[in-house]
Amino acid sequence: MTKKTFTLLSALTFFWANSFGQAELQVIHNCADPAASVVDVYVNGNLALDDFGFRQATPFLNLPSNTNINIGIAPGTSNSVNDTLVNFQVSLNANERYVALASGVLNPAAFASNPDNISTSFGLQVLSGIQTSSQNPANVDLIINHGSTDAPTVDVVARKAGIILDDAAYSNFSNYISVPAADYVLDITPGNDNNTIVASFEAELTALAGGTAVVFASGFLDPTQNQNGSSFGLYAALTSGTVVMLPTTSVAHLQVIHNAADPAAASVDVYLNGTLALDDFAFRTATPFIDIPGDVTINIGVAPGNSTSVNDTLVNFAVQFTNGETYVAVANGVLNPGSFASNPDGISTGFTLFLESGIRESALVAGEVDFKVVHGATDAPTVDVVLSNGGPILVDDAAYSDITPYLNVPAASYSLDVTPGNDNSIIVASYTADLSSLAGGSAIVFASGFLTPANNQNGEPFGLFAALANGTVVPFQLSTSLNEVNQGTGVTVYPNPVNANGSLTISGEIDNEVGLDIINTEGKIVRSVILNAGITNFTIDLSNIASGIYLIRTIDNKSQSVQKLVVR
Repeated sequence: MTKKTFTLLSALTFFWANSFGQAELQVIHNCADPAASVVDVYVNGNLALDDFGFRQATPFLNLPSNTNINIGIAPGTSNSVNDTLVNFQVSLNANERYVALASGVLNPAAFASNPDNISTSFGLQVLSGIQTSSQNPANVDLIINHGSTDAPTVDVVARKAGIILDDAAYSNFSNYISVPAADYVLDITPGNDNNTIVASFEAELTALAGGTAVVFASGFLDPTQNQNGSSFGLYAALTSGTVVMLPTTSVAHLQVIHNAADPAAASVDVYLNGTLALDDFAFRTATPFIDIPGDVTINIGVAPGNSTSVNDTLVNFAVQFTNGETYVAVANGVLNPGSFASNPDGISTGFTLFLESGIRESALVAGEVDFKVVHGATDAPTVDVVLSNGGPILVDDAAYSDITPYLNVPAASYSLDVTPGNDNSIIVASYTADLSSLAGGSAIVFASGFLTPANNQNGEPFGLFAALANGTVVPFQLSTSLNEVNQGTGVTVYPNPVNANGSLTISGEIDNEVGLDIINTEGKIVRSVILNAGITNFTIDLSNIASGIYLIRTIDNKSQSVQKLVVR
């Protein structure tokens, strides 16, 4: 018998004539078996879809309702309904809308088994309650099907939006998922491990506001074990019958922080693979998190802020970012270490990138703030960061270039003391860190600048700063207590701050002999005097004492007092 060629119009006329009401049905071909790459579909013995290809879909068809319908699937070379390989009996309700998705393989024994031991036999899944428009006109409503026979239970994670499909095994349909019409990266991960990305796809949904789609996982994870069938992919069937392939992608997320205190690098241009990415990027500024290509080598070039092309770069770094991972890159150090003070711990201070993965864009707990601390002050020794007034050590023995693990604290205001790593009794500097408005947020806290600017080309002085996920950089304020004196020894020191090469005046009624030491940030005494009893005023010459932060310690036979001294 010669193969009949029915047009869609003739099929619809047949359905209408034999129905007592209508249902709407969209058919999607997602059977990856190479033997079923093209099929003919018969409805109640009549050819309805001729040469229906793998990963194709129909628009919504009007079908008879409230009656049994026989849907037969035959090879694309069929001549009649007698050539059907499988048949399915369905009954559709009037005024209801359905999708029928064909998936599986004709001979499961000839293909890889499903990892969850689910049958992969060729089948037709019919799902009701299908929408042709979204509930919210600003959103896109998606329904997702796991249609890859050799893939295990998976999650679908939309970056920046979270898990949109949880623990879906082969053949599972999701409920409708409504998302804002935007562009997304969708990661396919094992259901029990969202840190392992099987594949990533771009979903450009911006133009689909008000619409819907059926998104289906398709093909084989390992084609070589499945008769070299089509490889795994994500596809979206629109209501018009158009099927859109979601392209694979490899994207990492990166925040860049400029913390190189060298005055010659106060403003830089940053090139990525020869293209200008950051123009006039200033010291102590940060980018928000940006998408960058993953799993390929990227050349990051840093040039002066007045550069005209990538040929002006001063230093270049070849970096590879892993798909799906989130990073921070902190530009740090000085261009010519020989022209600056050496690091007290002997660590190289050459210009470099501190690159850290596993960065969080938000806190793990809603009421907390998650942050890492970066020691980025080239001339500062190993330090601790301690909660003031005898609080616990938050950062222990951090040397230049160290990056701490994540710290988690309630969103509140804190007083922090920076001390030498081996002596928490000497406070180098104290800061107020107001984190009360950052609940649920994250930050990179970085020590920045020079303890002794005069020995470092008069670069910016030491400070603590926090780069938030949106790119805002917030300075921590020097505690007001820095300029206050513990009056235990009855000694007052002024002015404070004081100019380098100036002088300090010591005043007070001194009943007993008092020893006074000026101590630098490494804990070394740089000036020491004895104040005899009865002295009311005394002047200390600060010649040859460089600008920076110091401690003034006074001790008598009854008490000890410590205050900060800022020499500028």
